[in-house]
Amino acid sequence: MSRWLVAGAGGMLGRDLVEVLGGTPGLTVTGLPRAGLDVTDAAAAEAAVAGHDVVVNAAAWTDVDGAESAEAAATRVNGDGARHLAAACARHGAVLLQVSTDYVFAGDAAHPYPEDAPTAPLNAYGRSKLAGELAVAELLPERGFVVRTAWLYGAHGRNFVTTMLGLARQRETLDVVDDQVGQPTWSRALAVRLAGLGEAALDGRAPAGVYHATAAGQVSWCGLARAAFALSGLDPDRVRPTTSRQFPRPAPRPSYSVLGHAGWARAGMAPMGDWHAELAAALPVLPAATATPPA
Repeated sequence: MSRWLVAGAGGMLGRDLVEVLGGTPGLTVTGLPRAGLDVTDAAAAEAAVAGHDVVVNAAAWTDVDGAESAEAAATRVNGDGARHLAAACARHGAVLLQVSTDYVFAGDAAHPYPEDAPTAPLNAYGRSKLAGELAVAELLPERGFVVRTAWLYGAHGRNFVTTMLGLARQRETLDVVDDQVGQPTWSRALAVRLAGLGEAALDGRAPAGVYHATAAGQVSWCGLARAAFALSGLDPDRVRPTTSRQFPRPAPRPSYSVLGHAGWARAGMAPMGDWHAELAAALPVLPAATATPPA
């Protein structure tokens, strides 16, 4: 019987993780939301990790724009928090799955980023997450797993897909950027993948290092919105393409957030499924899936 700890269990991914792990035979799960575990507190991290075999760090500062004016605060969560958990895992002999992001890359590539591609974050959020990656690599070279993901959506938190379907009730048309490309990833599918990776790590089948856990394929934000509309029975032509210049944000966004998945072969695992198929499977459980056209 393996014992798992999920830090950040109150978030979109964290809630899916607790549900997936809780239904997996042969393991027990402790889910701690922010109120139950402040990862910026080293002593709290130490106490929480004790007695667990696998720790999944889904706790994060996720306000990308807010990080631009509060980088130190974001780094305390995303960088120091990961360091505290990694140090505790090193002392207690636990495996750590550190959830990271495509934002550690510059986003100017023409081909999918391999796991060992040079990092060059564009913004404060990316730098804070990279600090967490480096801490895990330093402190847990044999039991640390950095799992980069991107463009998450799911049933338990605010995200692009549910926002678009919610706006469908309010507006006849939506202008959505078409010059940023990535891989929409269902948080529950990611939770299943993390569960499998943790089990493979405990069995000695998965070597430590970096893994890219995003759905296969690629699409723009506009294309994703159109697909969500079409799969929900709405007219996709209500979504109109525009450019990032029309929606300036405090934090610059990478224009190309497509990750390569060759690393899964090291663990004897296939990459995750196609983004469109995942979206179709996810829509029935998303809170805005019943969106209807405005009168």
